Amino acid sequence: MKSNCFLVNFTVVFLSITMVRLSFSLLARPSMPAIAHYFGTKGRYEEVNPHLLNDIVFVNTSLVAPPSPNCNAVHMVSVIRHGTRYPTTKNVKKLSRLFDLVVSDASGSAPWLNHIKNTWKMWYTEDMDGKLVEKGRDDHRHLAMRLAKSFPTLISEESLSGNRIDFITSSKHRCVDSIKAFQEGLHKIWDLQDMDYKHYVDDSLMRFFDHCERFVNSVENNKTALNEVHRFKSSREMDAARRKIANRLQIPYNQFSPEMAEAAYFLCSYEFAIKSEISPWCNLLDESDAQVLEYKSELKQYWKRGYGHDINSKSSCPLFHDIFERLDKAAHDYRLREVVKTATIQVGHGETLLPLLSLMGFFKDEKPLTAENFSQQHNRKFRTGQIVPYAANLVFILYECSDELRVQLFHNEKPIPFPNMNQFAPLFETVKMHYSKLLQGCDFKKECDMPQKNLRNTEL
Repeated sequence: MKSNCFLVNFTVVFLSITMVRLSFSLLARPSMPAIAHYFGTKGRYEEVNPHLLNDIVFVNTSLVAPPSPNCNAVHMVSVIRHGTRYPTTKNVKKLSRLFDLVVSDASGSAPWLNHIKNTWKMWYTEDMDGKLVEKGRDDHRHLAMRLAKSFPTLISEESLSGNRIDFITSSKHRCVDSIKAFQEGLHKIWDLQDMDYKHYVDDSLMRFFDHCERFVNSVENNKTALNEVHRFKSSREMDAARRKIANRLQIPYNQFSPEMAEAAYFLCSYEFAIKSEISPWCNLLDESDAQVLEYKSELKQYWKRGYGHDINSKSSCPLFHDIFERLDKAAHDYRLREVVKTATIQVGHGETLLPLLSLMGFFKDEKPLTAENFSQQHNRKFRTGQIVPYAANLVFILYECSDELRVQLFHNEKPIPFPNMNQFAPLFETVKMHYSKLLQGCDFKKECDMPQKNLRNTEL
C-alpha cells in the first residue's frame, strides 16, 4: 500500500512539474554578466545551480536518492532564505545618489553611458524597501516543486491536506510572501483549489539575532565590530577599483566614494537578479573590480553574521536546538508508530542561515577574512554567493534504515557532509554526539543576556 501511495504521489508531481517545465522552456534564456558569480548575497540561486537555467524544475534524482534502498524518509527540516527582493530603502538612497552623480557629472561617448544618461530611468523607489519581487515568488514556487519531487513521501498532497507539514516564517513581508509562494507551488502540483495557506510567524527562530542582547550591543550597534570592513574601504584594492570606475565615467576621483562604487555593483546585481537583464551599469565594473566589491561585502557578512565574532553564531542556538528537537520528535513518533509530522518548512533570511552554518562548522577557512589578506582569500570557503544566494536552503532529512536512524544534509539541493564526518548519511546518534557540546549547552539566555551595567560601551 505504501509503495502504491508513493507511486501515485510521484506520478502527480511528475506530471504537474512537466507542465511547468514546458512553459518555462518557452522563455528565452537570459545572457549573464561576466561578474555574476561575484554578487554575494544579492546573487541568483541559478548561479549555484546553473542547470536550472535550462530546466527550472530539474532534479538530479541520483543526488537525492536515499542512502540505501532499504531507507524510508521520516522527516524533513528545511531552513530557506527568502526569494529575490527589491533593494532596501537604505540601498535605494545609495543608488539614487549614484544615478544623480552620473547624470550630472559623467562624460564620454560610450553607448552604455549614453543609455544610462538618456534612457535608463531610476525606477527603484524607497517604498520598495526589500519587498519580494515576482522572481522571488517563482524562486519559492519552483523550489517547492523540486523538493516535492525529491522527497515525495515527505511533501505530498496527503501530508499537506493532513496538516502534517509545518510552515514557519520570519515576520518580514519578504519571508511571509516567500512561504506563501512555496505553498502556491505545492498547491499547483496537486491542483488544490480550496485549501487555506497556513503558516506561523516565529521571529525567535527566524530572527533570533534581534532577540540576542549581546549580539545587538556588541556587534549590531557597535561601530568597532566591523573594523575590517572600514579598513578595507581604505585599502589599495578598493582605491584601485574606485579610480577605474571614476575614470570610466570621467568623474574626478575625489567625488567617487567607496559607497558610490558599491552602488554601481548593487545596480548591476539587482537588475540581473530582479529582471534577468544585463544592466548598462554592469559596464562600470570589470572582473577584478567585482571581486574587490564582493570581498568588501564578504567582510561585512563574515564579521557580522559569520565566524568574525563568537556571538554571531551563538545567537542561532534557538534554531539549532529546534532543528534537533524536531528530528528527535519525529524519530520518537515514528518508532511508536504514531502520526509523524513529515516536514518543517522555515523561511528566514541570509542572516538566519549564516550564523547557523557557522555554529555547525561549515565553510570555515583556516585564516579569518581581514582587510589585509584579500589576495590570499581568492579560494576561500566563505563565499556568500555560493552559501546564501536568494532562496538558499539547508535541508535535513531523517531516514529509518533497517531500524537505524540516519541523517542526510542538503545545502542548496546538493548533499553535503557534516564537518569532520566522512559519511553523507551518518547515524543520527553519531551526528548528535558530534554536536553534543552544543546540544547540551548553547543556552540562548546564557549566551545572549548581558548584565545591565555592561550595556554601555560594550567591548567585543
